[in-house]
Amino acid sequence: MTQLSYPDIEAAAARISGRVRPVTVASARPGNAPEAPTTTAATWSAPPSIDPTGSGVHFALEFMQYTGSFKARGAQNFIQTHLAEGTFPEAGVTIASGGNAGLACAWAARDAGVPATVFLPTNAPAVKVERLRDYGAEVRLTGSEYAEAALACQEFVESSGALASHAYDHPLIAAGAGTMLTEILSQIPDLDTIVVSAGGGGLFAGVATAATFHGVRTVAVEPANCRALNAALEAGEPVDVPVDSVAADSLGASHATPLAVAAAQNDLVTSVLVDDEQIIAARNHLWGEHRLALEHAAATALAGIHGSAGSGSYIPAPDEKVCVVLCGANTSLGDL
Repeated sequence: MTQLSYPDIEAAAARISGRVRPVTVASARPGNAPEAPTTTAATWSAPPSIDPTGSGVHFALEFMQYTGSFKARGAQNFIQTHLAEGTFPEAGVTIASGGNAGLACAWAARDAGVPATVFLPTNAPAVKVERLRDYGAEVRLTGSEYAEAALACQEFVESSGALASHAYDHPLIAAGAGTMLTEILSQIPDLDTIVVSAGGGGLFAGVATAATFHGVRTVAVEPANCRALNAALEAGEPVDVPVDSVAADSLGASHATPLAVAAAQNDLVTSVLVDDEQIIAARNHLWGEHRLALEHAAATALAGIHGSAGSGSYIPAPDEKVCVVLCGANTSLGDL
């Protein structure tokens, strides 16, 4: 399957209802919080075209989701679908990921009462290993690089019959992510534009598919040096790209999924690139003005609408209703 449909997202919403937290939407109005830290040369400011009160810009607080990111939606949809169809093996589910996808897979498996095996390189941070084990997953440390852990995971699938999950490149994972858009529309029915960060493209594919169905514009924001989706749109197909960004831990996919490329093939999708300085400035703003300690990946989305036209940012119209998805909060506090 290389293309999602809105019925796929509706089906996902029915499966995961009551199993995930509905997204909270809040105004982006800064209020009277302290100014952002000045430890970086980058600064953040709203462009003149944005309503200065922030009343037209909202945040989708998806970092409050179980496990700290939107990945919980796709993991639940993936596991619940296989359980309902009788295709979930006794060996359980497996994934190679020490990031948000691995955490979500382990959590959803625990919620369903089924086994999960997560493969990580031997140099994975101890805090991630401990958290995965807290969720009940069996953690297997293999090799010094992610590629070696991924290979070991594939060998485990072949030898054990375990169900292989993926961080983003699966229609059930992307459809789960897309359920967020319907929840946002229930709170902002006149929404014009949804802004998401893009890595491999699972979140983008799901959200853009749902947004296009409802006539809502999607802005996909990527780091300039992790531009998997942007490069795929230029080439007309997924292509390999270099990965080098402060947000690479979450957005550092070497190529975009075909699901994302297919979802981007319409006039309601805009691709935006931002540099690391913009991402850091947006992340500092989220902390300084809103006291939100978020991943660089979450700040990437905000960076995409807060710049100048010359910087390549998307500049909303004065009366445009915009919602920025703040997708995850699994981050270190030490560099804020």
